[in-house]
Amino acid sequence: MTLEATDKASVIEQFKRHDNDTGSTEVQVALLTQRIQHLTDHLREHKHDNHSRRGLLKLVGQRRRLLRYLYRHDLEKYREVVRALGLRETIGIRR
Repeated sequence: MTLEATDKASVIEQFKRHDNDTGSTEVQVALLTQRIQHLTDHLREHKHDNHSRRGLLKLVGQRRRLLRYLYRHDLEKYREVVRALGLRETIGIRR
């Protein structure tokens, strides 16, 4: 359930901070969002795949933690990423 190299490269290109950036919080959130969407589509077809469902829940929790970090440290960047990815903005507010 990994992303293809071209999809991953395009996501990194869109959210990177500088030329060699592959691990900033924004890039990580964007990559996790792509994986979450891919797994969600998979689970719509394979409703009884509980192992993938557990992986999906772990990815959602990791993305929530990264968004919370971004919310606390750079609110404008948080809002920009949430808007670009089409997420609800209330994710990072929880403590």
